[in-house]
Amino acid sequence: MSNSGQQPTRSDEPIWWALFSAGGVCFAVVIPGAILAVGVLYPLGLIPGEMLGFERIRHLLFESFLGFAGFIFVGVAICLPLFHAFHRIRHGLHDLQWAHGWAAKSACYCSATLLSVIALGLWVAAH
Repeated sequence: MSNSGQQPTRSDEPIWWALFSAGGVCFAVVIPGAILAVGVLYPLGLIPGEMLGFERIRHLLFESFLGFAGFIFVGVAICLPLFHAFHRIRHGLHDLQWAHGWAAKSACYCSATLLSVIALGLWVAAH
């Protein structure tokens, strides 16, 4: 049967799957790397104390690349994993047949967006 004259329906799912995927990569690479550096290597003395000192980290987050590096770090370490987590929550609720349709979708993605805006806003306020 041909589909002549009918336009395919547009979906916003590729956007959410892209954010989900990017957040998953951050969960798998960035977060464990940060935990390894701060929670294991630093306490064992394998990373010099001045490398993770307050002034150095403050400089990296707020002053390097005109402060853009910190903004990117917050986006990568906090915002993308938020979208990953809320996407999983949305699909988990769907699989359990507890939530369907636009209400669950809106609640999950609006929550991720709101928390991301708050995280970036706090970074800007600290800057």
